[in-house]
Amino acid sequence: MNPVSASTTTISNRARIESVDVVRGVIMIIMALDHTRDFFGIPGQNPTDMATTTPALFFTRWITHFCAPVFFLLTGTGAYLALRRRSPSDLSGFLFKRGLWLIFLETVIVRCLAYQFNVDFRVTMLLVLWALGWAMITLSALVRFPPFVATTFGALLIVAHNLFDSVKSTNPIWVILHSPGFVLSTPDHVVFAAYPLIPWVGVTAVGYGLGQVYSWEPDHRRAFLQRLGGTLILAFLVLRAINVYGDPARWADQKNGLFSVLSFLNTTKYPPSLLFLLMTLGPALLFLSAVDRGTPQILRPAVVYGKVPLFYFVLHFALIHLLAVVVCYMRYGSAHWMFESPDLGHYPFSPPPGWGFSLPVVYLVWVFVVVATYPLCRWFAGLKQRRADPLLSYL
Repeated sequence: MNPVSASTTTISNRARIESVDVVRGVIMIIMALDHTRDFFGIPGQNPTDMATTTPALFFTRWITHFCAPVFFLLTGTGAYLALRRRSPSDLSGFLFKRGLWLIFLETVIVRCLAYQFNVDFRVTMLLVLWALGWAMITLSALVRFPPFVATTFGALLIVAHNLFDSVKSTNPIWVILHSPGFVLSTPDHVVFAAYPLIPWVGVTAVGYGLGQVYSWEPDHRRAFLQRLGGTLILAFLVLRAINVYGDPARWADQKNGLFSVLSFLNTTKYPPSLLFLLMTLGPALLFLSAVDRGTPQILRPAVVYGKVPLFYFVLHFALIHLLAVVVCYMRYGSAHWMFESPDLGHYPFSPPPGWGFSLPVVYLVWVFVVVATYPLCRWFAGLKQRRADPLLSYL
């Protein structure tokens, strides 16, 4: 038997692979930066508007673009790895139930206790957990077939969905599947789908196929990840330079070379275009290969977050919002704005007059949030490792 790396192929009875956990943990840490900016940044700033953005603001947003694609990809990979301890039929049932749970979590629990701190349901956003839930439900059907079926299905969704960019429709089904928009809009209640399902379902399905490489000989696996990651990056550079297909927003020359580069990198996330996914998943695969030999000491804490991503997601969002409440009360003597989201323009809260902080402050709050959540995440990761309670698998 070939020697294997403890970080990548020593698999416990729960089929954890450390290189997957560390990559997932890193993107979870980065994700908190974007959410911190949502609550503490200056309202109305658009990081991707070439006329008003700054390089620092643009890259603060751009680096977080890696988070959702990598998370959806590794969700599929994790599902494949679960076949080491579950039968396909058992895994199918688990994915279906977990998908329903994530949809409920998004639209009820996280909406009320983390995103908005209210229960009036005037505004409901269908975000990442909603899309992830449907991706799992779709995968619950695909796992009953050979992995190449899921891989082919996912690749087709990713590559071809931009063919329908010109289709403009307010039909709720089309909005849910492809184009961000209103699922429901009345004077009293709004439901807005920000994460169309088709591309995200495709990323998860491709991730399921990717899971097969973790049964390969380590050198072969690393070489494959490097080649695939490099190919995706090259495909991004070529297609983006051609500027014809793969993203509804074309890049253009700007006022100087740096801003032209920003325009080149400014691909579409809602829904994630082919170029957006090539731009983010290519480097992610190179990162997976780089940590496959072992986790650098500086990244060891990320493994903890990567083991409990859902727990961390809910915890960090609630903490960021709570910190905003505290700061608002200290600054204004009241914090009622932080509990009010009467319309989509005031989501997830209503900024009080003069609200918002500079990027250095946003970064300081982000670091505090990441550090403050670590002890609880470490405790919960240990709890999941020690106990085999099925309910813990849903958190």
